[in-house]
Amino acid sequence: MEAYPIKFNPILKEKIWGGEKLSSILNKKSDSKNVGESWEISGVDDNISLVSNGLYKGKTLNDLISKYKSEFLGQENIEVFGENFPLLIKFLDAKTNLSVQVHPDDAMAKANHNSFGKTEMWYIMDSDEDAEIVLGLKNNEIDKTILADINASNVDAIFNTEKVKQGDSYFIPAGKIHAIGAGVLAAEIQQTSDITYRVYDWDRKDDNGQQRELHTELAQKATKPFASNRKSDYVLEQDKTTNLVNCDFFTTNIFEVKGPQKRDYSNKDSFVIFMCVEGKAEVTVNNQTEFVSMGETILIPANSACVTFNSQNSKFLEVFIDSKGSNFKRIAS
Repeated sequence: MEAYPIKFNPILKEKIWGGEKLSSILNKKSDSKNVGESWEISGVDDNISLVSNGLYKGKTLNDLISKYKSEFLGQENIEVFGENFPLLIKFLDAKTNLSVQVHPDDAMAKANHNSFGKTEMWYIMDSDEDAEIVLGLKNNEIDKTILADINASNVDAIFNTEKVKQGDSYFIPAGKIHAIGAGVLAAEIQQTSDITYRVYDWDRKDDNGQQRELHTELAQKATKPFASNRKSDYVLEQDKTTNLVNCDFFTTNIFEVKGPQKRDYSNKDSFVIFMCVEGKAEVTVNNQTEFVSMGETILIPANSACVTFNSQNSKFLEVFIDSKGSNFKRIAS
């Protein structure tokens, strides 16, 4: 496989809670007033990403996996996932609150949907003043049956909220109650899954005057207690990656680029994804250079040995999978 910085066409999703920041800040091409998500790299059925640049332009993500297998994904990932792309990479704009929700773990998702579960993380790229997220329950001793009776009068007493700002990062394991709040623009890394159980949707109605479906019974089964609601504690160091999340399902680091920077991936048995969350940079693999700006995402195939960055000032999320030691179990396709 010929490796280079591969870009994909964003798949834009209109949402009842979406806004215009994906176009106004991240330069996604849309005239819609309520775009909530940009799926940057997706292997979800009926939402397969399409290459937008270079030698493989016009090929799907699945085309590349099918033809190049371990050269593209990495041998360990092929052994674990077969030809299923294991991650879903997004940017999200919440003009209003997302529903309070929870996602199933692998066991529950397999039993109910023949799918992987949904563990995810957020990196806050921009936020309005006093913007908040819902992160867990205020009291983990709360009887989960209360989730069947959330309303405007008791919602503040049940869910834990946290104020957020640019640069904050949060890990959301499957089973944790959560919601992105109004005014938040975020990068999201998650398992390949589109399963969401809504617990509370702020009593809002769609254009037809209908409230969206809640999934209370499934949410009660999926919800787990978690001791900590803390955001990731990290300090950026020049020319070094700093870890944000390291779990069975993905590793996410952050790093700054100020000047030329060469990164060695010769010993990594995984594709690597870079999400530009600030500034712009030149990214070069095998003498092929792509310009990457805030809100753009590139994938480097697993057979890449070296990636060179050059920028006056930019920040990237670095995402890959370390399958060794993970507890993944392959889901039959």
